[in-house]
Amino acid sequence: MDALSFLTEPLAFSQEIWQKVLKIFGNDSFTLWVIVLFVWTSLFYWIVGGLYMLMDITNKPAFLRKYKVQPGTNEPVDRKKLLEIIKTVLFNQFFIGLPMIIMNWYIMKDRCTAVVEIFPSPLQIIKDFAVFILFQEVVFYYNHRLLHHRVLYKWIHRKHHEWISPIAISAIYCHPLEHIFSNLLPLFLEIYVMRSHPASAWILYTIAILYSLNDHSDYHFPLMPSPEAHDFHHLKFNNCFGIIGLLDWLHGTDKMFRASRAFERHAISLSMKSQREKFPDIVRNAL
Repeated sequence: MDALSFLTEPLAFSQEIWQKVLKIFGNDSFTLWVIVLFVWTSLFYWIVGGLYMLMDITNKPAFLRKYKVQPGTNEPVDRKKLLEIIKTVLFNQFFIGLPMIIMNWYIMKDRCTAVVEIFPSPLQIIKDFAVFILFQEVVFYYNHRLLHHRVLYKWIHRKHHEWISPIAISAIYCHPLEHIFSNLLPLFLEIYVMRSHPASAWILYTIAILYSLNDHSDYHFPLMPSPEAHDFHHLKFNNCFGIIGLLDWLHGTDKMFRASRAFERHAISLSMKSQREKFPDIVRNAL
């Protein structure tokens, strides 16, 4: 295979798959931007989150417990609290997320200039992803710090922090206003600014959901992004407000985290050995 084939064949394959998708759903913008996007993101949240939830309920498979960030917590998860999460998440998805997606479609339908029939190039997807990461870090960080103001925390953010040791599906267990401004706004801003293709939006939403579920899972699995920073935020409350850590470093809101054992574990693990096995807690001699 020559270099040109190496580059063009994946593009042709992506375009072929996209044509099959359009054959199923059509190219109507409301269908692609609202119906498919909502159904897919909701299902994906519960499929992936459901696998984590099954582990939290059953404590099985037992060999995965060594990857717990806060061992001994939610083993098993409290059923009453779990039911409250499920009800809140479903409310946020159907009564907050869906209307927001519809509103976003009304804003975007005349602004998006991407040709629906043509799958976006890898460069365009990378650009969309880079802008999304920027918006996610900036919007989420400052929103998140604002939510920790004593007034807003009491009435809005305290709900999310009921979980000192979070579980995956608690990712959007939050007040509706927090869901709008912290979880959904960065995605909508990226789509608006970049005039994204619907396929690009589907990819970004999927990545965002997977990342958020992982961040709240309390499991640090091999080859997965580290959830240590956000888990530390739930544990200690006043550190690690951002997503990638850039603004936490800039504002000094990660000093406690950087001085902790959790920071040493804060890396993608490339072995089957857990990060706690590699970096065990330091037991100080009382004498």
